[in-house]
Amino acid sequence: MEPIRVYDNPPRDAWPALTARVTHDDAEIDRRVHEAADFVGLDPALLERSPFELSGGQKRRVAVAGVMAMKYHKKTGTTVLLVSHSMEDIAKYANRVLVMSNKKIAMYDTVEKVFARAPELLELGLSVPQVTKIFLKLREMGVDVPADVYTIPYAVKMILEAKRRREAGESLVLPREAKKEGGAAGC
Repeated sequence: MEPIRVYDNPPRDAWPALTARVTHDDAEIDRRVHEAADFVGLDPALLERSPFELSGGQKRRVAVAGVMAMKYHKKTGTTVLLVSHSMEDIAKYANRVLVMSNKKIAMYDTVEKVFARAPELLELGLSVPQVTKIFLKLREMGVDVPADVYTIPYAVKMILEAKRRREAGESLVLPREAKKEGGAAGC
């Protein structure tokens, strides 16, 4: 059995990693991984070590390499699989999200639609971006804001929209039954 290598299996909550086969050519995959590691100053020998043996700084360098992979995707259109427990990274870099639970696909959709199901994510033991937690808490408090906010720019847009509505005389208070939808109690 081959040993687990850094770019094969990222540790939970440690860093995003390029794990997709962006090409079927193993030599090309290896070249790209080494190129990203070199760019961030990561010793190539560390790529053969278990990710659980890396220091915090080394894990951060691998995270930067993962971000580079996402930029490569945007530049070339090549599919990149980002494996991460950081919901902020998922919200920021992903186009589509696949959520696994008990060896089965629990969700597979756009980022917007997956994060709109925040209560289900929480039930699965996953987190949601901090900004999503804030908007869920606002809804729990009875404020009429969307529950699917997952990025800061979208949050700003929704806050400005709520301000505009309030200034136009519209109530921002949710009906009683809607307050519980998307609650933040499990955050």
